[in-house]
Amino acid sequence: MTFALTYDLVVSWDAELSALTERIAGPLFTRPEPRATFADLVRGLLADVPRKNSWQLADHVGHRKAYRLEWLLNGAKWDADALRDEVRAYVIEHLGSSDGVLIADDTQARKKGDKSVGVSPQYCGLTGQIENCQVMPMLTYASAAGHAFVNRRLYLPEGWAGDPARREAAGVPKDLPFATKPQLVMAMLEEELAAGTPFRYFTADSGYGRDPALRAFFHTRQKPYVMAVPVDLPLVDIRGRARRPDQVFTELGVAAWERRSCGAGSKGQRFYDWGSWQVTVKDQPPADGYAHTLLIRRSVSDPDDIEFFLAHAPTGTPLPELIMIAGMRWTIEEDNEHGKDLLGLDQYQVRKWTPWHRHVTTCMLALAFLSVARARLPEQSDRPEQPDAIPESTPGHDQGKAPASQERAC
Repeated sequence: MTFALTYDLVVSWDAELSALTERIAGPLFTRPEPRATFADLVRGLLADVPRKNSWQLADHVGHRKAYRLEWLLNGAKWDADALRDEVRAYVIEHLGSSDGVLIADDTQARKKGDKSVGVSPQYCGLTGQIENCQVMPMLTYASAAGHAFVNRRLYLPEGWAGDPARREAAGVPKDLPFATKPQLVMAMLEEELAAGTPFRYFTADSGYGRDPALRAFFHTRQKPYVMAVPVDLPLVDIRGRARRPDQVFTELGVAAWERRSCGAGSKGQRFYDWGSWQVTVKDQPPADGYAHTLLIRRSVSDPDDIEFFLAHAPTGTPLPELIMIAGMRWTIEEDNEHGKDLLGLDQYQVRKWTPWHRHVTTCMLALAFLSVARARLPEQSDRPEQPDAIPESTPGHDQGKAPASQERAC
């Protein structure tokens, strides 16, 4: 079944967007002029504008000059964190679930020069090499209904964090200390817990999974996670000898592999061969009632393509559930892609701390609106499914029960 993009449907979206921006802008601004400009900015970000900078956005929404949009981001008095809280509330209202998943990842915005806040030569995932860029750790909320950003941070490299003159010129708060990217993610997670964001699992790539403090954050709070980890994650066997995930991998026999989907992507179900092993992480026991499980994912088409995941979940959690969570990491990659390609997440021309947060958070609101609108679309057979159900085993495999060889501890 497909759906028709009708005039009434488009009109309903327009009315919902107007109601949303009016509701949010009311508490943010004391005067009607910035409220109207804020609504224009959101509409411009959602529009088909080639480059989402102030001049092109102003031209699209009918402003003679870019001054009003530039003033909204640079000079007006309003709280970007208050807007972030509204975005989160909107996402949870429409997409929230007790089975929700929080996903962390960082994305980059390539920039010229050295004046833009946080810009520095650093690793850029867009190109896989060192680039002059800003790094933005982001937090996505995902459920069966859809997914969208709910939080954000700007990473300040040590060269920035330790340079008072540079910080002052860029408007960085004086009391803001240096923080690693995992520490920034933990700060966002603290905010989500304080806000009562309903989530069951957390997942992230190996850049975060390798951090023992981030893993401990969940151990002490008895929260589950499934995070990618590097091949040298410190493990110990039952005799206390040092082990690594890649060593565990070499001991998995053919009988230990299960072919399962970790969810649907744009080209259909994403099948991999999976193995699992109960493991002991060096100097880091799981929470009471929990166990650490090493998941090993092998590409069906390229057996040399291997990725490792560490799961921290209640003892007895079915393997398909852990696989499903590992597969949900793609949602934040899609949010990063849509945020940049559709909404200008990285196309800002602002240079200072406060305008950066205002632009990025307004883009988060635009993405949340798109995600909620998508969730309300009529069901269609060609629409990619969310990984909201435990996938069935491939014929010939036990339904979610780990083979006996996987139950050994290492």
